[in-house]
Amino acid sequence: MKNPNFILPQLINEDVKDYRKGSIERIEVQDVYDKMFNENIEIPLYIGNEKILTEKRIEINPPHDNKKVVGTFSFCNEKHVHLAIENLLKVKNIWTNTPWQDRASIFMKAAELIAGPYRSKINAATMIGQSKTIFQAEIDAACELIDFLKLNIVYMNEIYQEQPINVDDVSNKLEYRPLEGFIYAITPFNFTAIGGNLCASPALMGNVVLWKPSDYQVYSAKIIMDVFKEAGLPDGVINLVTGDPIMITDIALKNPNLSGIHFTGSTDVFKNLWSKVGLNINLYRDYPRIVGETGGKDFIFSHPSADSKVVSTAIIRGGFEYQGQKCSAASRIYLPSSKSHEILDYLNDQISTITMGSPRDFQHFMSAVIHEKSFDKIVDYIEKARKSKDAKIVIGGDYDKSVGYFISPTVIVTTNPNFLTMKEEIFGPVVTIYIYEDENWKNTLEIVDNTSIYALTGAFISQDRDSITYALKKLRYSAGNFYINDKPSGAVVGQQPFGGSRGSGTNDKAGSKLNLLRWVSPRLIKENFNPPTSYPYPYMD
Repeated sequence: MKNPNFILPQLINEDVKDYRKGSIERIEVQDVYDKMFNENIEIPLYIGNEKILTEKRIEINPPHDNKKVVGTFSFCNEKHVHLAIENLLKVKNIWTNTPWQDRASIFMKAAELIAGPYRSKINAATMIGQSKTIFQAEIDAACELIDFLKLNIVYMNEIYQEQPINVDDVSNKLEYRPLEGFIYAITPFNFTAIGGNLCASPALMGNVVLWKPSDYQVYSAKIIMDVFKEAGLPDGVINLVTGDPIMITDIALKNPNLSGIHFTGSTDVFKNLWSKVGLNINLYRDYPRIVGETGGKDFIFSHPSADSKVVSTAIIRGGFEYQGQKCSAASRIYLPSSKSHEILDYLNDQISTITMGSPRDFQHFMSAVIHEKSFDKIVDYIEKARKSKDAKIVIGGDYDKSVGYFISPTVIVTTNPNFLTMKEEIFGPVVTIYIYEDENWKNTLEIVDNTSIYALTGAFISQDRDSITYALKKLRYSAGNFYINDKPSGAVVGQQPFGGSRGSGTNDKAGSKLNLLRWVSPRLIKENFNPPTSYPYPYMD
């Protein structure tokens, strides 16, 4: 259908359900969680109109119950990857020429399916596979993904509306063509919405996408593919493969039809992708677009004028929500000496009330970290701090992986602003505090700016307006998302387009038209309605 009367969605965010005790949504998601937790599903590869169950399969274990098996996912071989890319290129021409209103209608329906019949399924899958509490699952898997799918349509229309001027008998038009080849989307475990958006946003703009989700997000990725299928996305527009990431990446990056990479993950992996693209540059038909959001070592700076309770709450929510497994999570904290004891007392009082466990129990603020390798890495940082003369663990520092990968919220105080836990990304529930003398707050901002290779998020908490103005200028390149009197995490689509620079990525702002512009190649079309019939210009008379 041409759908000329397509109505754009409104620029409003999906309402967050609160899941209070006795509420309909709480009862429903608990029932769905229990049903899914006790199933044993088989997740295939999605290539064209085929769902391929491979002989080699990998077990899916909830991080909070690491001996429980809730299903398996397929492990592809080289032939599957080549087949997936061949299939993308076969369907590309049809999808590229599909009217934008039709493409938008499909993703609008996907958003409505997630808001309605799939809401509990995608939240429960995220709770089980990624150990998110119901609140963290709701704001991610439901609300953020709905917002991505809907608001990207608004931004797409804004892009199409941006046209050159027409003069006299000349018509000028910009055609926003999809890229010529295929997009390779590589997505992380920590946000279901990122998994959905990194493949859906290029597809919305008319591209075809090879999607390799994290092994630890496959459960919710399967729900996303179910939603896209039911919404009417043609087979083969998005092909999902799971398996050896190096093998899949090498095949994708050696294909001459690679037109772009949409990535969220570690800085080291992203740099490796850049290197491989550089080595293969003579293979490609055009220059691949490389879009990436990577690591962070995100800060909270407390000015001497800051409210201590505000600072303490920002640290807890910013540092320990979803076990600190957010690229935006607060990780390094700067406190003024005059209020450091008060803030630490508040932290101790509040953290002592935090409980951890299965996300099925809605009383828990935290659950388990994603897998054993992550657990061991975080524990290694804790033990290094425990043994160091430059640092002291003042809260937490406990851990246990006998049932699930549980690490208690941990607060380290260091006398060295360049201590390793102030510089290196930990990706766990560990924050490190450096205490500065009040009168040195401006000099300490210099330390904030130079300590880390990253520049993703940061927060400045103060009741002094002049200090806020000063910090905004001093820390101009220290964070792509800068928060005043708030935690440095929790960006909302349409409100805080997300991304950072330096070692944190290309800052293409997911959830905005800045990102969508990367997936089109404009063509200028000039039409002269009154073309000249002789070559001389007036000045020649």
